[in-house]
Amino acid sequence: MIADKEDTGVSGEMVKQKVQRGILMVSCMLMAGKFAAYLITSSVGILTDAMESIVNVIAGAVSLYSLYAASKPKDKDHPFGHGKIELLSASLEGFLIIVAGALIMFESVMRIFNPAEIGQLDLGIYIVAGAGAVNFLLGWYSVRIGKKYGSMALVASGRHLQSDTWSSIGLVAGLLVLYFTGIGWIDSALGIIFGIIILWTGISILRKAVANLLDKADIALLTDLAYTLNSSRQPDWVDIHNAKVLKYGNSLHLDCDLTVPWFYTVEQGHSCGEKLQDILEDKYADRIQFTVHIDPCNVLGKPQCSVCGYNCPNRKEPFQRNVRIDINTFTKEEPR
Repeated sequence: MIADKEDTGVSGEMVKQKVQRGILMVSCMLMAGKFAAYLITSSVGILTDAMESIVNVIAGAVSLYSLYAASKPKDKDHPFGHGKIELLSASLEGFLIIVAGALIMFESVMRIFNPAEIGQLDLGIYIVAGAGAVNFLLGWYSVRIGKKYGSMALVASGRHLQSDTWSSIGLVAGLLVLYFTGIGWIDSALGIIFGIIILWTGISILRKAVANLLDKADIALLTDLAYTLNSSRQPDWVDIHNAKVLKYGNSLHLDCDLTVPWFYTVEQGHSCGEKLQDILEDKYADRIQFTVHIDPCNVLGKPQCSVCGYNCPNRKEPFQRNVRIDINTFTKEEPR
């Protein structure tokens, strides 16, 4: 039995693209402001912030395209849809952040040996602080919408912007120390410190994106799925096993075997599968694509009465307990 609730989820996709377009526009304006601050002050600390803004703009443009491509409906060449392009976008963003962090660290070390005169630092501090506040709000909103609609691209973009905010806070603190003390090497030290922070942010995003590309189990999702199935379990669901869940961007693909009483007709078995489908669609709306194989309870050649709570006229053993659905249901390899 295959169930696929066909719904393009146009409104959700439009919201994600609208949010990303706004992020891209604001990132362009912030980048211009930060480079203006660098030209005014010649501060390598501010340069680190400005250089990362280039990454923000490039990654934002790539993320916007990926959201557009991921919203395309499935076709004969892409039967599972185009959702994984969001993971490619997140991977590219992580890589670009790593490159930016490395360049920032290199420039900071070079400035130790070739220091530049710093001027109008107070104006630079105002610009960096304002940009940091804007990035925090943008990042918070991007992560919120990304989690709501299951968008790895928006979550990665939001995390990146939030890392920008913490960098800006530390940068402003360091620039204030520099402003009041006039100790020149503080500027280069700030560049190195925040270069390391940016580098680690990029590595974290890249690792998560690669893990999803390799279909690593999403423990939080599987835990939520197990809870949903346990709380809505029907008496004639003897067992759910051989279950596998794949994520393609915002879409979920679930394959499983559902064990029902052996004497059920094909129509009754189909009805059990439809009930399971309805429960999953109520929880995950248009995100779920679902395939279920119906097994009779005597398929293994021995009764499963002890784990079946159904009021069965053919019961051979007293009921003891249901086979609980948990993480192992989705991750355990079953012998063929």
